[in-house]
Amino acid sequence: MASNLFRLVFFLLERNVRHCRYIMSVAAETTQLISWIFLLVVVLHLPKTRSLNLSWIIRAWFICSFLQSATCTSLDIYSILKLEKLFLGVEQYTEIIVLLPCILLFVISMRGKTGISCASNSLKEPLLQVQTSKERQAENRRNSPYGNASLPQLVTFSWLNPLFAAGKEKPLELNDVPDIAENDSAEFLSHSFSSCLNNIKDRYGLSTLSIYRAIFMFMWKKAAINASFAVVAAAVSYVGPSLINNFVNFLGGDRKHGLKSGYMLATAFLGAKIVETVFQRQWIFGARQLGMRLRASLISHIYKKGLALSNESRQSHTSGEIINYMSVDIQRITDLVWYQNIIWMLPVQISLAMYVLYTNLGVGALGGLAATTTIMACNIPISRAHKLFQRKIMDAKDQRMKATAEVLRNMKILKLQAWDLQYLHKLEDLRKTEYNWLWMSLRLQAISSFIFWGSPLFISVVTFGTCILAGIPLTAGRVLSALATFRMLQEPIFTLPDLLSVLAQGKVSADRVAKYLQEDEMKSDAVELVPRNETYIDVEIDHGTFSWDQDSKSPTLENIQLKVHRGMKVAICGTVGSGKSSLLSCILGEIPKLGGKVKISGSKAFVSQSPWILSGNVRENIVFGNPFDNEKYEKAIEVCALEKDFELFANGDLTEIGERGINMSGGQKQRIQLARAVYQNADIYLLDDPFSALDAHTGTQLFEDCLMGVLKDKTVVYVTHQVEFLPAADLILVMKNGKILQAGKYDELLRQNIGFEVLVGAHSNAMELILNAETSSKSLAAAEKNIPESSSNIEYDSDAEKTSNTSFQIIQNQESEHDLCKDMPNRGRLTQDEEREKGSISKDVYWSYLTAVRGGAFVPIIVIAHACFQVLLVASNYWMAWASPSSTTTESAVGFKFLLLVYTLLSAGCAVCVLIRSMLLVKAGLLTSQSFFQEMLHCILRAPMSFFDSTPTGRILNRVSMDQSVLDLELPGKLGWCAFSIIQILGTIAVMSQVAWPVFAIFIPVTAICLWYQQYYIPTARELSRVSEIQKSPILHHFGETLSGATTIRAFGQKDRFSNMNLNLVDNHSRPWFHTISAMEWLSFRLNLLSNFVFAFSLILLVNLPEGLLNPSIAGLAVTYGLNLNSQLAAIIWNICNAQNKIISVERILQYSRIPSEAPLVIEGCEPPPNWPQVGTICFKNLEVRYAEHLPSVLKNITCVVPGRKKVGVVGRTGCGKSTLIQALFRIIEPREGTIEIDDIDICKIGLHDLRSRLSIIPQDPIMFEGTVRGNLDPLEEYSDCRIWEVLDKCQLGDLVRQNSKKLNSTVIENGENWSVGQRQLFCLGRALLKRSSILVLDEATASVDSATDGIIQETIREEFRDCTVLTIAHRIHTVIDSDLILVLNEGRVVEYDKPSKLLEREDSSFSMLIKEYSKRSQSFNIGAHRTSNTP
Repeated sequence: MASNLFRLVFFLLERNVRHCRYIMSVAAETTQLISWIFLLVVVLHLPKTRSLNLSWIIRAWFICSFLQSATCTSLDIYSILKLEKLFLGVEQYTEIIVLLPCILLFVISMRGKTGISCASNSLKEPLLQVQTSKERQAENRRNSPYGNASLPQLVTFSWLNPLFAAGKEKPLELNDVPDIAENDSAEFLSHSFSSCLNNIKDRYGLSTLSIYRAIFMFMWKKAAINASFAVVAAAVSYVGPSLINNFVNFLGGDRKHGLKSGYMLATAFLGAKIVETVFQRQWIFGARQLGMRLRASLISHIYKKGLALSNESRQSHTSGEIINYMSVDIQRITDLVWYQNIIWMLPVQISLAMYVLYTNLGVGALGGLAATTTIMACNIPISRAHKLFQRKIMDAKDQRMKATAEVLRNMKILKLQAWDLQYLHKLEDLRKTEYNWLWMSLRLQAISSFIFWGSPLFISVVTFGTCILAGIPLTAGRVLSALATFRMLQEPIFTLPDLLSVLAQGKVSADRVAKYLQEDEMKSDAVELVPRNETYIDVEIDHGTFSWDQDSKSPTLENIQLKVHRGMKVAICGTVGSGKSSLLSCILGEIPKLGGKVKISGSKAFVSQSPWILSGNVRENIVFGNPFDNEKYEKAIEVCALEKDFELFANGDLTEIGERGINMSGGQKQRIQLARAVYQNADIYLLDDPFSALDAHTGTQLFEDCLMGVLKDKTVVYVTHQVEFLPAADLILVMKNGKILQAGKYDELLRQNIGFEVLVGAHSNAMELILNAETSSKSLAAAEKNIPESSSNIEYDSDAEKTSNTSFQIIQNQESEHDLCKDMPNRGRLTQDEEREKGSISKDVYWSYLTAVRGGAFVPIIVIAHACFQVLLVASNYWMAWASPSSTTTESAVGFKFLLLVYTLLSAGCAVCVLIRSMLLVKAGLLTSQSFFQEMLHCILRAPMSFFDSTPTGRILNRVSMDQSVLDLELPGKLGWCAFSIIQILGTIAVMSQVAWPVFAIFIPVTAICLWYQQYYIPTARELSRVSEIQKSPILHHFGETLSGATTIRAFGQKDRFSNMNLNLVDNHSRPWFHTISAMEWLSFRLNLLSNFVFAFSLILLVNLPEGLLNPSIAGLAVTYGLNLNSQLAAIIWNICNAQNKIISVERILQYSRIPSEAPLVIEGCEPPPNWPQVGTICFKNLEVRYAEHLPSVLKNITCVVPGRKKVGVVGRTGCGKSTLIQALFRIIEPREGTIEIDDIDICKIGLHDLRSRLSIIPQDPIMFEGTVRGNLDPLEEYSDCRIWEVLDKCQLGDLVRQNSKKLNSTVIENGENWSVGQRQLFCLGRALLKRSSILVLDEATASVDSATDGIIQETIREEFRDCTVLTIAHRIHTVIDSDLILVLNEGRVVEYDKPSKLLEREDSSFSMLIKEYSKRSQSFNIGAHRTSNTP
């Protein structure tokens, strides 16, 4: 406004009324002055309006003012240089001065903020200060330095200074990293993206294009600002090349105005470089910030989608695939956001380049345009091929990640079955497929790199050739201006290969994510919610038909009719696969509804059949996000019998639970789940067979205290296979083939005699077996009372008789497979913090990477190839500068044809060097990546189980996914560019120092300053990068846990809480990542400014040198190289820092390549005989086992002999050491002391594969792998189809599999979720029947099947393994009552070991008490039920 007023006064004083320009000028200045006054009034009024953002009109005004001022100033400078105007007028001076505030206004308009902060009015605050969780979170949020930064701090990035000071003092931790601004928080971004997506969805529906539109709407404002910065930076970068010809003419003697024109040229060069630096740094920073925003919003939506996926959609996307979307695909989309600015910079740069060329070379520029167009045309086939290869790479990566996630989840069963080697080969084959596609893609990338690196040379040859043919004289000034232009054009053309690759990768990834976001979700109307005050019926299903597979002809549940009144106890029973769990699922709304209605009234709590436990401490799992109420909490743990567990845990209820509850026994996990449900104080409880993992005493206590006690007034629907829990139910549903076969009370169903009596009869037979054993033992004891006991070779603990009754009246809850004792360091912690190096990255890491393939032989060849390229490039430019005449009147030193011939040959040499370098770089990089992958994979799969117990799967997946992707695609280029950029700047320094040697002198202090900046920067940036990498794993780990427990989360109504947890984890990753990219810009800005002033110094030096002292052509060449000095110096630091950040992936992979291994799979010279074990005698001698050196022994002095071909039952309270004994037998845990011998061979002296492949086990947790039925039964493909069908029939699965059209190739989805838990357990039995080892271990093998099926299975085992040694762990005592021997354990010691009859002779024996408990439980419930049925 002041400038307009000044110019208006000046014009009025001039009084040149007759000149039409005078009238127009006065009118224009008057109009502008009035508009500025009006704008000033509006701006001064902003505080009163309390507006936080500038209006678009004001922002548009500021931008237009800047463009007008910049244009006027440029024209003034042009008139000075071109029209040789000596003196500036008042207008010119004011326009140059006004440019500075206009730049300030332009930056303000880009930010769009007024800087006004509104404090809340105290009168509007509530009288009662009740803080919500969000308010508390906002209160705890530390101020963001970026969000509160002033304009100069934003431009110079000096808002980071406090963080650098802190990083210099000590290694940064996550808590040291400041918060991000509110606009960058995941919660804000997720909400913004949701709004955009919902608006687009309402207008266009949901499709891939709609999601692209939503992404565009979400980011267009910020992207437009970045684009304007990028275009200005690109445009200003061509000021230098356009002035080269003038500068060469000045050095050649065209000094009509003395040194003034030289200084003006130097000022123009410097001003353009400073503007370019400011705008370039801002657009790069803004693009990366925008990428972070898009990543946060997409991750949050992928997470929310995972929580809401329908069953059918969930089956089509495995956990590994979805985690791949969140890790690899999101990263590629983020990279694309950064590269998108190059797309619209490219036409600006090419247009300006053509303009500069046309100005200097006339029609010769048309040849350059044709050559450029030809090069661009190569994009089309290359882009298509890139896209195809990227799709194949991602498909292959999905398959590998899916298999890897499955292997990691089920590592224990793979080791027990000796399948780990087979699955290792499977993963290697999947990686080989991925490797082949990677090689094709990278080879294409190398070829495209060769094309585009050679393209500036090709364009220059064509351009100069066109000039020669057209007869246009090539003077030194014109040639150097053209070369400078080609060098400027080099950057966009060099980035084309990367741009094409990123575009292809980003498009494929965006399509995959968009397709995923379109998947079907759970139907919100599947279950109708009825207010509790409107009905007394809590659950009602009216003619319900449901099916997991909506295309199936036979639904899963059919014609379901059910009404559950408030407070009722409803039991669901039936054979395996009859639809019991599906009935609960339809109440939860999980199973697709084909017809009918489902109504519920009240809140729900759900306990799944397979326990779902979150990583964290025990209390967090029980409270589950609800406010902590100590009284309610204590009651929940009391009725779920957890008090004794907490006493033995190192940190009580604050003891940490490992991933998937790995350090808890099955019984503990189930009781923690039940306690979680009790604590919710819900209205309706849905329990899916919660007692199967509990022993008789514990199960009885929980049923009495929990279901019939604290939940007596609640509505409870429970699935059970224990018949003894049925009489107490108000309603029993008998399921068969997806229908409710019978419904009624216990006695009513028995009288109906149409199916229920089969289940009860099987249980009665089992009880009769126990009673007969007791009776016969007592009779035998009476008959042999006076007969002295004969000596026996069967050992048992002599202290058994001294064991008091009270020792077994208390539940011995030393259940933890990894007993978390009180002496443990890091009390209560099993999962330790992720490994993180501190300080500088070890040289060994770099050396390991560089020498991984052929001792690093490729490295010197690659460096030499690029050095040759740089030498030939400098030589070609030097040749053109030296051989071209200095003016049109001067003759050329050589002929123009010879000039072009030599230049062409040198350029061809450059191209050959680039081809060699590119091909070797991608080949060496991929071979190195493959080498690291192989080593890491072998180490992980050979690691002991303790590693998997204490390491979350997300950490391992992060390394084999994201870190491996860095090694595959990014690191070779990053490290290569470190060397290439150093070689390039050495060439620039050499050229500049040759003509202005004092420049070399100033390089020394400048280099010292650069090194100081780098040393100051690296400690902070390195730790930020490490913290950022570590914070990725919790996102993936939390997501993996959420996917596996989505049903429970939905049932408890906790979707929002888990989504907020994900947002917090995303913010924890964004914080260090955002400050990492900001730190890079902080350094780049300062180094760019330094290089700009070095360039300005060299220009002033050249201006002040005496005329004729230097060859103007060579001096001009130095200037052309100096134009790139700032970008080259920034490129060095950028590449070094980028490489340091990326090399952390190598550091992390090396951590998992040095994991201590298990014992060898095979020990040469110690192989057992082929028919071993023949007899199957197992001898335990003084066995002592502990899970870690700092933990106490879990098994203590176990000494006993299991005779060959005998059946031995192992019993004891939950957590007494039964499962640990089995793990020791399979050497999952190595004995600390003592030995285990099988047929006189010490198992610790043979290979693990030799041991485990000769034993069979049916584990407690039934595991199935994705694939086919045949692949699950016989993964090693050792048996015929006939043999497999025979085994399926024996397992009661033959008819079920035959019903499927695919027969043995019937589909098994991830985790076997399309088969019931009972069916999965039968498949595990089938594996053992196929293997037919001499020793079979049953670890709660029939816990999840009904009594009738259990009886059939036990008969099958007795028949099939009659000549084998069988070790049976069971809570159902009747399954071991007919064993030859019974081993009773307590607190890791042998309490009793003898024949069942001998143990039952003594009423005070531990085994007798277990039998009494089991039989008493059934009798007590039968009596209770009888009383209930007789109550009027």
